[in-house]
Amino acid sequence: MAIEYVIINFLILAGIIVLFCRKTIVRLFRDRRQNILRQLEQAEQWEKMEPPTLSEAHFDQPAVGYQEEIAAEQAIAQTKLEQIHAFGHRECNEIHRIMVEKTKRQFFAQIKQAVADVFLTEPYHTKIREKEAALVDKILSMIHLTPGDMAYLKRHNVLYVTLTSAFELDPALVQKVDEATTQLLNTVGGKTSLWVLQDPAFIGGLRLRIGDTVYDGTVSEQLYHYEQSINNQPVTPEEAATEVLAEFSQKAAEFTPMIRVYQLGRVMQISDGICWMDGLADIMYGEVVEFECGESGMVLDIQPDRIGCVVFGEYENIESGSRVRRVGRIAAVPVGNSLLGRVVDAVGNPVDGDGPLYVDETRPIECGAPAILNRSPVSRPLHTGLKAIDALVPIGRGQRELIIGDRQTGKTAIAIDAIINQKGKNTVCIYVAIGQKETSIAEVRERLVQHGAMDYTIIVAANASGSAATQYIAPFSGTAMAEHFMYAGQDVLIIYDDLSKHAVAYRELSLLLHRPSGREAYPGDIFYLHSRLLERSAQLSPECGGGSITALPIIETLAGDISAYIPTNVISITDGQIFLESELFHEGQRPAINVGLSVSRVGGAAQTKLMKQMASSLRTKLAQYRELSDFTQLGSEIDEVTKKALDDGARLMEALKQGRYQPLADWKQALLLFAVSEGYAKSVELTEMPLFEKELYARFEQEYPSLVAILRSGKKVEVDGLNDLRAALSALFVRN
Repeated sequence: MAIEYVIINFLILAGIIVLFCRKTIVRLFRDRRQNILRQLEQAEQWEKMEPPTLSEAHFDQPAVGYQEEIAAEQAIAQTKLEQIHAFGHRECNEIHRIMVEKTKRQFFAQIKQAVADVFLTEPYHTKIREKEAALVDKILSMIHLTPGDMAYLKRHNVLYVTLTSAFELDPALVQKVDEATTQLLNTVGGKTSLWVLQDPAFIGGLRLRIGDTVYDGTVSEQLYHYEQSINNQPVTPEEAATEVLAEFSQKAAEFTPMIRVYQLGRVMQISDGICWMDGLADIMYGEVVEFECGESGMVLDIQPDRIGCVVFGEYENIESGSRVRRVGRIAAVPVGNSLLGRVVDAVGNPVDGDGPLYVDETRPIECGAPAILNRSPVSRPLHTGLKAIDALVPIGRGQRELIIGDRQTGKTAIAIDAIINQKGKNTVCIYVAIGQKETSIAEVRERLVQHGAMDYTIIVAANASGSAATQYIAPFSGTAMAEHFMYAGQDVLIIYDDLSKHAVAYRELSLLLHRPSGREAYPGDIFYLHSRLLERSAQLSPECGGGSITALPIIETLAGDISAYIPTNVISITDGQIFLESELFHEGQRPAINVGLSVSRVGGAAQTKLMKQMASSLRTKLAQYRELSDFTQLGSEIDEVTKKALDDGARLMEALKQGRYQPLADWKQALLLFAVSEGYAKSVELTEMPLFEKELYARFEQEYPSLVAILRSGKKVEVDGLNDLRAALSALFVRN
């Protein structure tokens, strides 16, 4: 009975649904059927459409056949430009760069097809075929065995030889190649295995590959180098297309491809920005490789059976099994005066929207540090414009001074102030931003522009959205740019902001390269990484030009822990450290420099004689003040002597306060410290110290220009000068 009731209820429910929902169900299925039929009709129409053909009209106007696509992209780009106008032109330049690169690729694809059509017609086809015998002779005169080939023969006793041409070769030429390669290997006791292939993509000529080494005399190889030159020259795609097409059309009959020698390998595996390759047995550490998709990378690991490299661009475009080409040069970046005022990425490409960057000189990113005999002692000051630094922890030209502290304690502010203070002092500044947000880098650039500091500054940006590979090479690229100026006899200030993120990027790459991790999961060579970077900063001897690189690396600590692995490494490499304390920062002491933990191993040698004289007792007084201040917090009663010491110390601390982007001249710092330490500001309230400071500078410049001239000289003030200085201060301010 229960089953019968269930069946009856189901039939009643079905009847209700059919009665009341019939129209809705029918409409849903009808709309679905019409949508499917509409899509099938569109697919049939697309199949009937003829594909676009290449004709001479393709070269009459830019990017014919791609006009609709480019017009759509330009419309999208224009909308995007309007949306981000307030942010700046950083992203605008990126959109423009992508569109230009795509247009160049489209033009070059047309050029390659047009050149292929030229060589397939008479009399060009016959002429190029007649040159094959001479081309074979030229290639055979160049063949040799590389050390990598010798190592492969020892393991396998056979070396593979591949002869590839655009057209079917004369059997006599194939026999000639076989005999020559066999004779070459007979001298070392090896065998050859010859493969003869045909590839129309070569257009003309032929290519011989022995092991990993390629002897390329094809038209496609010539076009490849034309494409590289087009990408590196300030020419428009239209001009490039017209120029290359005209040259190949006019000289096709006399065309003889150049023989270019390079090595090829194969991609075994690609993931997380790391590419494993085989072949390329003669490649070196730090060498650049190029993939079929156009991306490039740098070799960071060489093992007996494979090679590991980091990819600079989008590694998603690289496929396993694709070919990788040895470029034949160590990773390098552009250098020179044309970089001044620009923002570039880790490989030297401009990212500031101020147009392309064309330079004639490059420098390897990895380079040996100057020898000891080529250095001179650090003896010239590099003024940061900050009273607390120039007086307590002076920095000399050629020194490496670490800026260390917790997050948001003013580390970058010190570096930017130091750059601003170099205006008019013939010092080139380089700011390397590692793992920072694009907005932070844009803000730094804007501040430097406002203070007129970008004219002598280069910003190397490896932002947080970039790959670990670009963050890894960014400080080395910045140092290479700095070395160009140093060896030319100029002074350079370079900021690494910051090396903590650099160490994290290197740890990521190392772990992906399967290197063993040690303390705090960092690889064991992390110390060598930073030491070989910072040792390149030096003061050169006069015989070597007398230039210098002053390095200010920045390290971020956690909860003030300077005993962590990376901080202790960099502390042991540098010539001192400026420690910024969070407690002082929150108390309003800016810059928040902890005098007890900050030190400069160069010391007074990096100070002017004036500053050394005026600040000789400053560190002692501040140390005494900190000790007494901590003691009086216990609530005990203090005598008059202790109270006076506390008051004097509080005024000194207040005098050392300084706002951002307000660097001071050295003579002003010395004058203020002398006035405060001698007691001329004793009656000034702490809140009125900024007014006292401004009035001091203004009245001295107005009423005592002779004393100002003595102070500007930076020389030690003699006894008579000190008496005149005290008399002037007594006349201006009442000393109690």
